[in-house]
Amino acid sequence: MLTIVFVVAAYLLGSISFAVLMSKLFGLPDPRSYGSGNPGATNVLRTGKKAAAALTLLGDAAKGWGAVFVAMHYATGDANGVTLTALVALAVFIGHLFPIFLRFQGGKGVATTLGVLLGLNIFLGFAALLTWLLVALVFRFSSLAALIAAVATPVYVALLGLPPEWVFATSIISLLLIWRHKKNIQNLRDGKEARIGKRGSA
Repeated sequence: MLTIVFVVAAYLLGSISFAVLMSKLFGLPDPRSYGSGNPGATNVLRTGKKAAAALTLLGDAAKGWGAVFVAMHYATGDANGVTLTALVALAVFIGHLFPIFLRFQGGKGVATTLGVLLGLNIFLGFAALLTWLLVALVFRFSSLAALIAAVATPVYVALLGLPPEWVFATSIISLLLIWRHKKNIQNLRDGKEARIGKRGSA
Protein backbone atom coordinates (compact mmCIF):
# COMPACT_ATOMS: atom_id res chain seq x y z
CA MET A 1 0.00 0.00 0.00
CA LEU A 2 2.82 2.38 0.89
CA THR A 3 4.47 1.71 -2.46
CA ILE A 4 1.27 2.70 -4.29
CA VAL A 5 1.05 5.93 -2.28
CA PHE A 6 4.65 6.83 -3.12
CA VAL A 7 4.25 6.03 -6.81
CA VAL A 8 1.00 7.99 -7.18
CA ALA A 9 2.43 10.97 -5.27
CA ALA A 10 5.54 10.92 -7.47
CA TYR A 11 3.41 10.84 -10.62
CA LEU A 12 1.33 13.82 -9.44
CA LEU A 13 4.48 15.74 -8.54
CA GLY A 14 5.89 14.98 -11.97
CA SER A 15 2.68 16.26 -13.55
CA ILE A 16 3.37 19.80 -12.33
CA SER A 17 4.66 21.79 -15.33
CA PHE A 18 7.06 24.50 -14.28
CA ALA A 19 7.26 25.72 -17.88
CA VAL A 20 3.58 26.60 -17.79
CA LEU A 21 3.78 27.99 -14.24
CA MET A 22 6.81 30.19 -14.96
CA SER A 23 5.32 31.40 -18.24
CA LYS A 24 2.23 32.57 -16.37
CA LEU A 25 4.36 34.14 -13.65
CA PHE A 26 6.48 36.08 -16.17
CA GLY A 27 3.54 36.97 -18.42
CA LEU A 28 4.82 34.85 -21.32
CA PRO A 29 2.80 32.92 -23.90
CA ASP A 30 1.94 29.32 -23.16
CA PRO A 31 5.10 27.33 -24.08
CA ARG A 32 2.94 24.88 -26.00
CA SER A 33 1.99 27.65 -28.46
CA TYR A 34 5.37 28.46 -30.02
CA GLY A 35 8.76 27.03 -30.93
CA SER A 36 8.83 23.27 -30.48
CA GLY A 37 5.54 23.38 -28.57
CA ASN A 38 7.29 21.58 -25.73
CA PRO A 39 6.61 22.77 -22.15
CA GLY A 40 10.23 22.74 -21.11
CA ALA A 41 13.13 25.05 -20.25
CA THR A 42 14.69 25.06 -23.73
CA ASN A 43 11.47 26.22 -25.35
CA VAL A 44 10.85 28.86 -22.66
CA LEU A 45 14.36 30.15 -23.39
CA ARG A 46 13.21 30.92 -26.94
CA THR A 47 11.21 33.85 -25.54
CA GLY A 48 14.46 35.48 -24.45
CA LYS A 49 13.48 35.31 -20.76
CA LYS A 50 16.49 33.56 -19.28
CA ALA A 51 15.18 33.82 -15.72
CA ALA A 52 11.95 32.05 -16.64
CA ALA A 53 13.89 29.33 -18.44
CA ALA A 54 16.30 28.90 -15.52
CA LEU A 55 13.46 28.60 -13.01
CA THR A 56 11.71 26.10 -15.28
CA LEU A 57 14.86 24.02 -15.44
CA LEU A 58 15.35 24.24 -11.68
CA GLY A 59 11.73 23.36 -10.91
CA ASP A 60 11.56 20.40 -13.27
CA ALA A 61 14.86 19.05 -11.94
CA ALA A 62 13.85 19.66 -8.32
CA LYS A 63 10.68 17.59 -8.60
CA GLY A 64 12.68 14.65 -9.94
CA TRP A 65 15.26 14.99 -7.20
CA GLY A 66 12.65 15.54 -4.49
CA ALA A 67 10.61 12.46 -5.35
CA VAL A 68 13.68 10.21 -5.32
CA PHE A 69 15.09 11.82 -2.17
CA VAL A 70 11.89 11.24 -0.21
CA ALA A 71 11.62 7.66 -1.48
CA MET A 72 15.21 6.91 -0.49
CA HIS A 73 14.76 8.61 2.89
CA TYR A 74 11.76 6.50 3.84
CA ALA A 75 12.68 3.31 2.00
CA THR A 76 14.34 0.42 3.78
CA GLY A 77 17.88 -0.51 2.89
CA ASP A 78 16.88 -3.88 1.44
CA ALA A 79 15.75 -4.91 -2.05
CA ASN A 80 12.24 -3.57 -1.41
CA GLY A 81 13.64 -0.10 -0.79
CA VAL A 82 15.73 -0.23 -3.94
CA THR A 83 12.67 -1.29 -5.96
CA LEU A 84 10.53 1.46 -4.43
CA THR A 85 13.11 4.07 -5.37
CA ALA A 86 13.23 2.74 -8.94
CA LEU A 87 9.43 2.85 -9.23
CA VAL A 88 9.27 6.39 -7.85
CA ALA A 89 11.98 7.51 -10.29
CA LEU A 90 9.92 6.12 -13.16
CA ALA A 91 6.67 7.58 -11.83
CA VAL A 92 7.89 11.17 -11.48
CA PHE A 93 9.45 11.01 -14.95
CA ILE A 94 6.28 9.57 -16.53
CA GLY A 95 4.28 12.25 -14.73
CA HIS A 96 6.33 14.91 -16.50
CA LEU A 97 5.88 13.23 -19.89
CA PHE A 98 2.16 12.52 -19.44
CA PRO A 99 0.86 15.02 -16.85
CA ILE A 100 -2.71 14.61 -15.73
CA PHE A 101 -2.94 18.40 -15.27
CA LEU A 102 -2.13 19.07 -18.96
CA ARG A 103 -4.28 16.36 -20.54
CA PHE A 104 -1.25 14.04 -20.65
CA GLN A 105 0.66 16.35 -23.02
CA GLY A 106 3.89 17.07 -21.19
CA GLY A 107 7.54 17.82 -21.75
CA LYS A 108 10.40 15.66 -22.88
CA GLY A 109 11.79 15.00 -19.42
CA VAL A 110 15.43 16.08 -19.69
CA ALA A 111 15.54 18.29 -16.58
CA THR A 112 13.40 15.88 -14.57
CA THR A 113 15.72 13.04 -15.57
CA LEU A 114 18.68 15.05 -14.32
CA GLY A 115 16.95 15.57 -10.99
CA VAL A 116 16.17 11.86 -10.73
CA LEU A 117 19.79 10.92 -11.46
CA LEU A 118 21.15 13.39 -8.91
CA GLY A 119 18.74 11.92 -6.38
CA LEU A 120 19.84 8.37 -7.09
CA ASN A 121 23.57 9.12 -6.99
CA ILE A 122 25.32 12.47 -7.19
CA PHE A 123 28.17 11.07 -9.29
CA LEU A 124 25.65 9.59 -11.72
CA GLY A 125 23.90 12.93 -12.00
CA PHE A 126 27.11 14.84 -12.62
CA ALA A 127 28.28 12.31 -15.21
CA ALA A 128 25.04 12.73 -17.17
CA LEU A 129 25.13 16.51 -16.76
CA LEU A 130 28.74 16.71 -17.94
CA THR A 131 27.86 14.60 -20.98
CA TRP A 132 24.96 16.93 -21.82
CA LEU A 133 27.07 20.06 -21.34
CA LEU A 134 29.95 18.85 -23.49
CA VAL A 135 27.69 17.89 -26.39
CA ALA A 136 25.60 21.06 -26.05
CA LEU A 137 28.67 23.32 -25.98
CA VAL A 138 30.20 21.67 -29.02
CA PHE A 139 27.12 21.23 -31.21
CA ARG A 140 24.64 23.78 -29.72
CA PHE A 141 21.75 21.34 -29.94
CA SER A 142 19.89 20.64 -26.70
CA SER A 143 18.13 17.64 -28.22
CA LEU A 144 21.35 16.01 -29.42
CA ALA A 145 22.93 16.52 -26.02
CA ALA A 146 19.91 14.96 -24.34
CA LEU A 147 19.94 11.96 -26.68
CA ILE A 148 23.61 11.20 -26.14
CA ALA A 149 23.29 11.66 -22.38
CA ALA A 150 20.26 9.36 -22.38
CA VAL A 151 22.17 6.59 -24.17
CA ALA A 152 25.11 6.97 -21.79
CA THR A 153 23.13 7.06 -18.54
CA PRO A 154 22.32 3.34 -18.06
CA VAL A 155 25.96 2.61 -18.85
CA TYR A 156 27.03 5.03 -16.10
CA VAL A 157 24.63 3.36 -13.67
CA ALA A 158 26.16 -0.04 -14.38
CA LEU A 159 29.75 1.26 -14.22
CA LEU A 160 29.07 2.83 -10.82
CA GLY A 161 27.90 -0.54 -9.53
CA LEU A 162 24.43 0.71 -8.64
CA PRO A 163 21.51 -1.73 -8.15
CA PRO A 164 20.23 -3.57 -11.24
CA GLU A 165 16.75 -2.21 -10.51
CA TRP A 166 18.15 1.25 -11.12
CA VAL A 167 19.82 0.11 -14.32
CA PHE A 168 16.42 -1.12 -15.48
CA ALA A 169 14.62 2.07 -14.41
CA THR A 170 17.13 4.40 -16.06
CA SER A 171 17.05 2.26 -19.21
CA ILE A 172 13.27 2.71 -19.43
CA ILE A 173 13.65 6.44 -18.77
CA SER A 174 16.30 6.70 -21.48
CA LEU A 175 14.18 4.83 -24.02
CA LEU A 176 11.17 7.05 -23.29
CA LEU A 177 13.31 10.16 -23.48
CA ILE A 178 14.65 9.09 -26.88
CA TRP A 179 11.09 8.34 -28.04
CA ARG A 180 9.94 11.79 -26.95
CA HIS A 181 12.72 13.27 -29.10
CA LYS A 182 11.69 11.46 -32.28
CA LYS A 183 10.70 14.72 -33.98
CA ASN A 184 14.01 16.27 -32.96
CA ILE A 185 15.86 13.29 -34.40
CA GLN A 186 14.11 13.85 -37.72
CA ASN A 187 14.87 17.58 -37.57
CA LEU A 188 18.52 16.86 -36.86
CA ARG A 189 18.66 14.58 -39.88
CA ASP A 190 17.00 17.24 -42.04
CA GLY A 191 19.10 20.11 -40.71
CA LYS A 192 16.03 21.87 -39.30
CA GLU A 193 16.68 21.56 -35.57
CA ALA A 194 16.81 24.89 -33.71
CA ARG A 195 20.01 25.64 -31.85
CA ILE A 196 20.15 26.52 -28.17
CA GLY A 197 19.10 30.09 -27.48
CA LYS A 198 17.36 30.65 -30.82
CA ARG A 199 14.10 32.49 -30.34
CA GLY A 200 10.83 31.12 -31.62
CA SER A 201 7.81 33.10 -32.74
CA ALA A 202 6.43 33.60 -29.25
